Amino acid sequence: MKLLIVRLSAMGDIVHALPLAQNARLAGATVGWLVERSYAGLLSPAPTIDRLFLADTRRWRRRPFSALAGARALFRELADFAPDVTIDAQGLWKSALLARRARAPVAGFAASDRRERASALLCDRPVRPAAGARHVVERNLALLEASGIPVACRAPDATFLLKGPVPKEARDFVTALPRPFALYHPGARRPEKAWGEENFAALAARLLSQRDLSPVISWGPGDESRAHRLASLLPEAAVAPHLDFAGLAHAIASCALFVAGDTGPMHLADALGARTLALFGPTEPERNGPYRRPESALRYNAKTSVEAVAKLAAELLAEGHLPAAL
Repeated sequence: MKLLIVRLSAMGDIVHALPLAQNARLAGATVGWLVERSYAGLLSPAPTIDRLFLADTRRWRRRPFSALAGARALFRELADFAPDVTIDAQGLWKSALLARRARAPVAGFAASDRRERASALLCDRPVRPAAGARHVVERNLALLEASGIPVACRAPDATFLLKGPVPKEARDFVTALPRPFALYHPGARRPEKAWGEENFAALAARLLSQRDLSPVISWGPGDESRAHRLASLLPEAAVAPHLDFAGLAHAIASCALFVAGDTGPMHLADALGARTLALFGPTEPERNGPYRRPESALRYNAKTSVEAVAKLAAELLAEGHLPAAL
């Protein structure tokens, strides 16, 4: 059996979809995955993916005529792969249209469970997850069952990013850091998901004085301004260089505690098995929180004190051993 997974973006959503490939491979399927080119490095080391297909939808929208040749080449690759079934795990028009190009029956969420409801018209097998399937991971797994693939494992596993050589930039940076260290990621794609640089700075100062946990600042594309502001509030902190997916994974795996909001790196940290403190404001941790360690999520509001967050951090730090050095 050949299975094509269509999950184009974003980082956390791709991580949440990893069990689709994991279970398909366990069932003996040949697995293809269609993803945006900017996320190729996140999936290319995955041993559960046989073929990686790259889309560039942003470029296609900006330059539709010049991008036509690249789109046609992708469509030929999908047709040549000839999957027996395609899973649209995204639920948008663009993912639905690309899923159809593989010329196989498409399993996807029913209209009521999609962001762009009318795109369900392009699904041959509309799926409504069970009422108890609240977390995104569980909802994704319902698509597998509709495709005839049994679910043997449920938790996302991104440890394949740690199996290869450590990227030089990450190695040079991490090996120079004092141990133990906490990695703080203040960025958020949506401003309302951000806990605030002042809060991160206060938490980092508290954990430095009480736990001797050196602060390190992590960031990604679009997070530059928040990272710079946190660095100005926390002059003793080291700021990570721009790291690729494997480099970020190694940095996370080396820290004693990773602190972030509802962001892709937080979901990656959970899928790596790292000690993670996940801060949730407007979004629901029951749906989007750490899947492996749901107890490491804290729902905050305007009244939540830094002390309350530091208390959970201390509880997490009391568990288990600290990571080994690179």
